[in-house]
Amino acid sequence: MTTLTHAVLRPDQLKSHDRGGGARTTPLVLPSLGASTFINGITEFAGGTAIPFHSHNCEESVMLLEGHAFLDINGEVHELKPFDTTFLPPNVSHRFRNQSATEPMKIFWTYASVHATRTLTESGQTSPISAEHNK
Repeated sequence: MTTLTHAVLRPDQLKSHDRGGGARTTPLVLPSLGASTFINGITEFAGGTAIPFHSHNCEESVMLLEGHAFLDINGEVHELKPFDTTFLPPNVSHRFRNQSATEPMKIFWTYASVHATRTLTESGQTSPISAEHNK
């Protein structure tokens, strides 16, 4: 692992990873850069894409960068427009959905741990967020 004193990351020049189901992630700040307390990245959702309900083992913040989205959490639906930002505590089931059937949606996410995990609500399957960057 290389520890840098700083980094300027250009998402259009970084490798993105197909997560399946219409979601594509570009990881940004990771432990490989020297991050020790958080990770972040960008995920793009194709038109009509909704990721399954899931939770994380740490706090998460998501900012909608482009498009229009829905956040489903605690039986509520929140409509999001660009630059709306969420705070999600650990272990709370939620999901993001692209409101448009045709236009892409893009989020910027931050997890408050380099060891962040995603647990699918329906199956209980847990995997590290970093595993999504290898698909």
